[in-house]
Formats: sequence, C-alpha cells, structure tokens
Amino acid sequence: MYNAFGEHPQVVTVPDPTPQRSGVVIAVEATGLCRSDWHGWMGHDPDIAVPHVPGHELAGTVVACGAGVSRAREGDRVTLPFVCGCGSCPECASGRQQVCRNQFQPGFTGWGSFAEYVAIEYADQNLVALPETMSSTTAAALGCRFVTAFRALFDQGRLSAGEWVAVHGCGGVGLSAVMLAAACGGRVIATDVKPGPLEAARELGAEVTIDVGPYSGDADAIGAAVADAAGGGAALSLDALGRPESCVASVLSLQRSGRHVQVGLLLSKESRPAIPMDRVVAWELELLGTHGIQAHRYPALLRMVEDRRVDPARLVSRSIGLEDASDALASMDRFEHQGITVIHP
Repeated sequence: MYNAFGEHPQVVTVPDPTPQRSGVVIAVEATGLCRSDWHGWMGHDPDIAVPHVPGHELAGTVVACGAGVSRAREGDRVTLPFVCGCGSCPECASGRQQVCRNQFQPGFTGWGSFAEYVAIEYADQNLVALPETMSSTTAAALGCRFVTAFRALFDQGRLSAGEWVAVHGCGGVGLSAVMLAAACGGRVIATDVKPGPLEAARELGAEVTIDVGPYSGDADAIGAAVADAAGGGAALSLDALGRPESCVASVLSLQRSGRHVQVGLLLSKESRPAIPMDRVVAWELELLGTHGIQAHRYPALLRMVEDRRVDPARLVSRSIGLEDASDALASMDRFEHQGITVIHP
C-alpha cells in the first residue's frame, strides 16, 4: 500500500475485504507486476485515490460472493480483464466492455491484487474460469499485457498471416505481441534499445530485430529502418512502449494503407504527441487505440494456450513474494528486468 504518490509502498495489515452485491472476493494466488502499476504509483492516473493498493493482473480462487452474484461460486479458479464492464451501459450492450463508461478496474478505480485478497465488482459479467491444467502463474502472465497484445494484433490490428508487423518495444506487452503474431503467421520486426529483449524477441519468433539505441530517439530514422526491413513498410505496427518517439516511429514504419495500434500508455505530459498527420492523410493510414480485452474474448486466447500454440509462462522472467513487490514496483522505470514479473502473495 502507498499513502502518497511516489512514496515507497509498504506491506501492511488491513481488514479483509467484503464483496459488493454484484462482486466477489478473490484469494490471490498470483498477480503480475505491470508498468501500468508504476504509472498509477507515480500519480499519472486520475482515477486513483490514496491510500491505495495496486495490482490488476491476477489469478486466484473465489472465497466470497455478493448477494446479487449468480454465475460465480466459492471455490472457482478465475482470472478477469483489467477493465471490468458494468454490463448495463450502451458499450457493454454492444460487446465493448473494454471501454465501459462505468468500468471497474482493480488496482485503479479500486484496491488491487498486491494483496492476499481482492474485491472485484461486476463479477457475473467479467470473471473468466481458468482451465484446470493452467497454473496461476501462467494465468497471471495473461494479465493485461498478453490479452492486450492479443486484442491489439487481431481485433484492432486485423493481422493476417504473411503480413509484416512491427513491434516497437520488447517489454512484457511487446514480447507477448511477438509471440502471438509469430504463432499466427505474422512476419515480425521487433525493436528495442537493449540486447536482452531483442534476443528474447528472436527466440519468440521475430524474423528481424533492430537495435534502435544508436538512433537516440530519432523517430524518423527508426521508422525508416523498420520500413526498409519490411521492404517498403509494415502492414501493421504496434507502439508497445508508450513514448512520443516510439508512437511516431510506429506510424512512420507503415506501408501505404497500413495500420498503427497504440498499445503503450502515453500519460501525463506525453499524452499528446505530434503525430505526422501529413503521412496519415497522404497514405491513408489507420490510427487505432486498444484498451484491454473483453471477458467474452478470453476463450479464443485460452484455446491457443491449451493447444500450445503460445505459452505465456515463457514470458515470466522472475517470481517474487509480496515483501519484494514494493522495491520491484519502485524500480520499474529503470527497465532492469525483461519479460513479466509475477508476485505470489
């Protein structure tokens, strides 16, 4: 828990949560450590009020249900989207729960899963049953990064086999995108500034990797290098880092009529980068956002995992206890660890 933004979080004892009428309480078995948690801790998210408990990439067991819950039972092993739709607004009615106007987000609009227990609202609309064979570590690795990459590539990006896809930034969501795209026949170009993430991208199926460190944030040069590697531009490009220069480089990586998907968060003073709209207009490019995934899209992704087409557990680079989570959260801006860190409370 932290009592002020940027203040070092502490492990403290608080009363166990109780479920709201439409909610449940989950005993947390594993939870991912995500850069979105770091953004929240730094005060970049206006929905967070302190004191606060972060954490939104969780897997665990239902231990209590609210009076209005009909689909969940105590003992169910579950995960859930990090955006929980209310089930009653126009967006939810049309199947777009990921942009629900009344959304509940554990670790953002409410206390999260860096804890032994977490209370979740809108349970009937959002809980996803885990396959019996799936470990909690693997389920937490699906988190927001793997599922976000899935939606970015296939629902928003409309990736087809044989297309060049550029992935800018090989952190947790970037490496998830590399694995998923390669598994579905995409020809992946991955960029990063460090050799470790680039080597991981190659192991996960990237056909081309580009060290963009020498370009020193020159978006035009990075975009040109990626476009050249793709023989004239990628059909699809993802900014998985979330910086103004990576956003612009992603747009400049595209072929004519290409598709850019913004995956990485651009927050605070970086939230409105100077997009090369002259290129967007002249080449008829598409600029798309992506924000998590709906619960009803999980079965397609879980089938890919069960069929062993992809293995999210390969992205887990370390497992830590709750006592180590504070230091790990505070150090995320140094990018010392590649892949996904999973916390076991």
